[in-house]
Amino acid sequence: MAEHTPRRNESRLRPAPLLFEPAQAAEDPEHFFDLESMDDPRALLARATELTHAFRAATDRAVEFQAIAAAQLADPRRFDRLTPADIAEQAGWTEDYAKKMVEFGRDLLRGTEGRDSGAVDPV
Repeated sequence: MAEHTPRRNESRLRPAPLLFEPAQAAEDPEHFFDLESMDDPRALLARATELTHAFRAATDRAVEFQAIAAAQLADPRRFDRLTPADIAEQAGWTEDYAKKMVEFGRDLLRGTEGRDSGAVDPV
């Protein structure tokens, strides 16, 4: 799982925007968000740091969505629910990891449902 996933009462970092690169630039293995063309090491460090934070935030958010999807797929109220082993196979996880992700997703969904029902988020 990701290093740290912010909880409901923690504020999220606002990462630098990830700009999508044109297909030609993406084909060049030396090209990475135009960092290779930066001459000023201070500017390079600043932009590379922004990208690092953005990718970490994106990873954390994607893990949350994985967990939510796993919890929804394992929901016993679904007639087509999946077992943790099925989820693990589909996602390329171990079964133990899938169980943890299902529980994490359930925690996230409980938090989401609480906010939808009018509960105040203590952020």
